[in-house]
Amino acid sequence: MVEFFTTTNLGIALLILGQCLLVVLPLLVALAFLMYADRKIWAAVQMRKGPNIVGAFGLLQSFADFLKYIVKEVVVPAGADKPVYFLAPMISLVMALIAWAAIPFNDGWVISDLNVAILYIFAVSSLEVYGVIMGGWASNSKYPFLGALRSAAQMVSYEVSIGLIIIGVILSSGSMNFGDIVQAQDGEYGLFSWYWLPHLPMVVLFFISALAETNRPPFDLPEAESELVAGYQVEYSSTPFLLFMIGELVAIVLMCALMSLLFFGGWLSPVSWLPDGIWWMILKMLAVFFMISIVKALVPRYRYDQLMRIGWKVFLPLSLAWVVLVAFFAQYGAFGGAYARWAVGG
Repeated sequence: MVEFFTTTNLGIALLILGQCLLVVLPLLVALAFLMYADRKIWAAVQMRKGPNIVGAFGLLQSFADFLKYIVKEVVVPAGADKPVYFLAPMISLVMALIAWAAIPFNDGWVISDLNVAILYIFAVSSLEVYGVIMGGWASNSKYPFLGALRSAAQMVSYEVSIGLIIIGVILSSGSMNFGDIVQAQDGEYGLFSWYWLPHLPMVVLFFISALAETNRPPFDLPEAESELVAGYQVEYSSTPFLLFMIGELVAIVLMCALMSLLFFGGWLSPVSWLPDGIWWMILKMLAVFFMISIVKALVPRYRYDQLMRIGWKVFLPLSLAWVVLVAFFAQYGAFGGAYARWAVGG
């Protein structure tokens, strides 16, 4: 134990802590403005103003809501399992945050450059459902428990489709490292060299699956107010409720980052005469987030049986067939010699 606290090890620990803060703090601040943008987009579609009182143009509305949650009283149901009750929102937030350790924002700008980064993201994101289940069960109420069961079934169902879609990208790039996947999209045709073009059907499926995975409208059925009185977090208030909401928002932005890296070239410039950089990554994530907000404003909520039918009877067969098709082309060199050699293990 004493040997660990050497000057070298302490310096490495401080460096890692600094890297983590450099990612987490801007991400959390960005969430406040993304929530503000989300509200403004909904308001524009519905022809109303949206947040416009707190701060200039309502820019401080998200921070006011944050302060409101912090100062409110924490109300715990009398029959709740208190240790599990408080652990659930922390798991949801922590699992959503640590997934960003493998997300690169630019060439080499990543906390941990893992060769199996995609597997890491899958492992972490699959654990997020435990926070939802624990919160619904520990509340000792039928409504949140039913919402938790819905959420578990929904998240597991669409994780299968997302996994199969990403396998197609892995076969095309020959790597599970996000940096390698982005570099594989760096071609002389700019944005037409990115994977959105050859994988266009899967881009649509991935986008819809991401909405269902993160409980976003029109698939926000685990927390459908008209049916479940706000679902698995109905018995939560104040800071524990805030942690659930932040974890959900972080997961949404993570899906925006994944779409940017897997299909839209990450930090690559869409044209050859402009330099690559982190700003392209941010712009692409904002574009995906804008589409997610537009869907919420325009598309009515699905029934739960429709949601599960689409996941298992439409998305799963289509994504599985796409994996077979991409593997066939990779086997016979349609993605280039390097990809063909990787596909056959050469």
